Order: sequence, then C-alpha cells, then structure tokens
Amino acid sequence: MREIEVSALTAALKEMCIEANLTLSPDMKALLKKAEEKEESPLGKQVLDQLEQNLVIAENDRIPICQDTGMAVVFLSVGQDVHFTGGSLEDAVNEGVRQGYVEGYLRKSVVKDPLIRENTKDNTPAVIHYEIVPGDKVEITVAPKGFGSENMSRVFMLKPADGEEGVKNAILTAVKDAGPNACPPMVIGVGVGGTFEKAALLAKKALLCPSEVRSQLPHIAAMEDEVLKKINATGIGPAGLGGRITAMDLHILTYPTHIAGLPVAINICCHVNRHASRVL
Repeated sequence: MREIEVSALTAALKEMCIEANLTLSPDMKALLKKAEEKEESPLGKQVLDQLEQNLVIAENDRIPICQDTGMAVVFLSVGQDVHFTGGSLEDAVNEGVRQGYVEGYLRKSVVKDPLIRENTKDNTPAVIHYEIVPGDKVEITVAPKGFGSENMSRVFMLKPADGEEGVKNAILTAVKDAGPNACPPMVIGVGVGGTFEKAALLAKKALLCPSEVRSQLPHIAAMEDEVLKKINATGIGPAGLGGRITAMDLHILTYPTHIAGLPVAINICCHVNRHASRVL
C-alpha cells in the first residue's frame, strides 16, 4: 500500500488549473496550425491566424487563453493500492482548484445554487470523476470547460433501430444547431452506449483522446472520419464566418448498452480544448 498526502494533489491541481488556462497543450497547438494550413477561406484563415497569435500572447504574457476560464472538470484515476492521508480527498481537490483560480487570477464562474446564482468567488466546487484502477499511482487530468461550447452539447436517446445512421445524424444535428455559438473550429467528443449519464461521461472523456488518433474499433474509426468530413462540409467555418474547417477533430467512445436503447451524447468544445495531466 502506497500512502499519498492529499496536500500533494492540492499542489498539483493548483499548478494544473493555471497551466491549462494559460498554455495550450502541444497536440492542440499542432491541430490548430494544421487547421490554418487546410483552411481555404481567406476570412477563415485570418481567424485561425488570430487564434494562433492569441495563444502566443497568452503564453508569453501569462494571461488566460480565453476570458472564460471554465468550470474545472477533474478526472482522478486512482490506483487501488493507494491510501490517501492528511484529510479529505475531495476537499483537497477543491482546495487545489480554489488556489489555482484565486492565485492565478482566473475568472471565477461558478455559482453556488443553479437558480439563486450567487458566485462562490473561487470557482469551486469542481466536477470530479473518480475511477479506481490497478496499481499505486494517481493520474490527474484537469479540463477547464467553458460554457459557450458546453451549452451547445446534447444527449439523444435513440431507438436501437436508428442504428449507425441515427448516431451520425445526431452528431450533425448537434453541430449544426451549435453553429457559431460553440466558438468553432471545434473539437467534438461523442459517447455512444451505456445509459443516459454514461453516454455523457464518455463524450466528456472523448475530448481528452489524443488528437487525430482514431478508435481501435474499425467501424467506429470509419464513422469518426466520415462524420468529421460531413461536419466540415457544412461551411460553418472558423468563428462561424464560413470556411472549410468547422471541426478540427472528433472522437467517439462506446460502451455496452441495453437491448432497448441507443444513448448518444455529444460534448462540443471550442478550439482550445484545454487540459493538463500529471501522475503522482
């Protein structure tokens, strides 16, 4: 049994919240650069160039990539041979988020009650997803999620008879309905299967898949490529101003489901798709 002080998680999360909001991950930088090279619309190309300049300014001046520094979504993959000491794990995670957003001067966007709407003033609580895995390590991933794109996400409870075409149509419907509101070019995570909430979690996790790496399931990989091409044929383009690149990448994760259902969730993310990961 390996013991880990919860204070180590707090320290890591503080740094990761700041890192994810100020510096885009290398894979997303490369994806944005590739999008600019592919874009044929002069206006679309100009938008993508400005987005790349924004990344440079944010990193050099240590300011947020986007004014919406998001609600902190934290994935904890915890080895079953780990024992946490020194306090509550959940409190430690939220303390790391609090320190990161307060000391990093990141925008505080979380309200305590969804109807009363009083700001918590430190961007807590985070949305935390736990997974118990073999081993004695803890993998932490922070994905600050802005709500311009989050608001455009959808869940469809399809009938089994809708099949593959129904899944494709659901994704395209979500993207077309989102239009410019999701700050394209987008990255799209899709969850298929499980239950209502499992599909949504799969879609969120799909946003963390390595860029341009297709599913190991041949039929899903083919669907990823096909739907991505159809999305980019809509002409929505960068910032919704028209062009070839509406989405830079799309990933589909699947899970077994009930004989009577076909849940499909689409979690749309803007061009930054912020995330940072560490292993303790």
